[in-house]
Amino acid sequence: MIQADINIILPELALAVYAMLALIALVYTGKDSMARLSLWVTSGVFVVLAAWIGFLPAGTNTAFNGMFVDDGFARFAKVVILLSSAAILLMSENYMAQRDLLRFEYPLLVALSVVGMMMMVSSGDLMALYMGLELQSLALYVVATLRRDSAKSTEAGLKYFVLGALSSGLLLYGASLIYGFAGTTQFAGIIETAHEGHMPLGLIFGLVFLIAGLAFKVSAAPFHMWTPDVYEGAPTPITAFFATAPKVAAMGLFARVVHDAFGDAVADWQQIVAFLSVVSMFLGAVAAIGQHNIKRLMAYSSIAHMGFALMGLAAGTALGVEAMLVYMAIYVTMNIGTFAFIMSMEKDGQPVTDIASLNMLSKREPLKALAMLVLMFSLAGVPPLVGFFGKFYVLRAAYDAGLGWLAVAGVIASVIGAFYYLRIVYFMYFGTENDGLDTSNNPVLWGALMASAAIMVLGVINLFGVDGVAQVAAATLVN
Repeated sequence: MIQADINIILPELALAVYAMLALIALVYTGKDSMARLSLWVTSGVFVVLAAWIGFLPAGTNTAFNGMFVDDGFARFAKVVILLSSAAILLMSENYMAQRDLLRFEYPLLVALSVVGMMMMVSSGDLMALYMGLELQSLALYVVATLRRDSAKSTEAGLKYFVLGALSSGLLLYGASLIYGFAGTTQFAGIIETAHEGHMPLGLIFGLVFLIAGLAFKVSAAPFHMWTPDVYEGAPTPITAFFATAPKVAAMGLFARVVHDAFGDAVADWQQIVAFLSVVSMFLGAVAAIGQHNIKRLMAYSSIAHMGFALMGLAAGTALGVEAMLVYMAIYVTMNIGTFAFIMSMEKDGQPVTDIASLNMLSKREPLKALAMLVLMFSLAGVPPLVGFFGKFYVLRAAYDAGLGWLAVAGVIASVIGAFYYLRIVYFMYFGTENDGLDTSNNPVLWGALMASAAIMVLGVINLFGVDGVAQVAAATLVN
């Protein structure tokens, strides 16, 4: 029995053992002189694990009496998490090395947070949920403050830690209420108690607190307050990491909880998730308009995009989960390209984040400006780019589930949000001439930017088959 359980959790176990052994080995060797090797090896491990998980046979397996669930949904999320983490690590190498931030601990902390994320999307129990969430969060608190001589970075990490602790408290309180009324921490047991229209009031309160704690993790409004400051204060590669893999893990966990534990009471949580979706979309769309720092702008953009992903979840159907998965995969790809661009924004060797510095970039680096234009249009949801299809999927899922008003709200928020994406394009093509930015010659960043932009254009043919895989993954969760 134990052997079968271990076989199911082997990818997570392999990554955890690698991170711990590498940590011990590097402490007793050259330490920071081995940082680049640590980064490349960790990225390689992520890619190998993603391939391993991607080629696992279909089907649903549970381990440790249902605490850990290995199904198509979890595998889809894990592959996205691992590949995006590997891409961010490789993109960050030169940036971190030039600023004396490339420590051997950095990729290993990322690896430990990824173990937590993989645990999150496979959790089938409130205890496993919390364990995965905290493992992810504790590693992220540390990497947020990696630039120890910067007051902003230290402040970012402290805010993230304090508000993260508050969200964990809310989540634990909700979990304790759910346990008290359901008599079990297992999702399979909770769903037997949580029936539509027959949920005890205490169980509903527990669900509300649990959703509030999860909303912190996906930075959904009104629980978004940490996001802009942490995005601005953390080193740009860390910000890029926050904007990608942890978002997929948190949305995956969100979907897992509401469908595996409360799937028979959709009407009881649908209105809460729909409310979070609307508030996030509009706050993200409106608040980003006044931003001049591109990292803060991307923070509010992230809040708005999580609102769209939550729209798919609010549908409460298999189509809604499929739309959410497709949306998150597209969102992560767009963000990898956008942050590759932001990491390349430098003047005299110093990072620049003011969007006014992009004035007339199209004259100096036309190909780079064109790639950024494609990404901005895709983030805004301009057809026929892939970003448009991501939004179309979630809007259709909401409409088909009888949430037409939510779909209309999404369209309005998308139109408002297009303003700040188009403003960046305006600066690049029609701004006033200035000294501008240094020409970037980092091949990894350039490659990530171009690949991301190319995917936004070429993916319109069949979304590279992601929608088909997401459909199968969603069906395993919502049955």
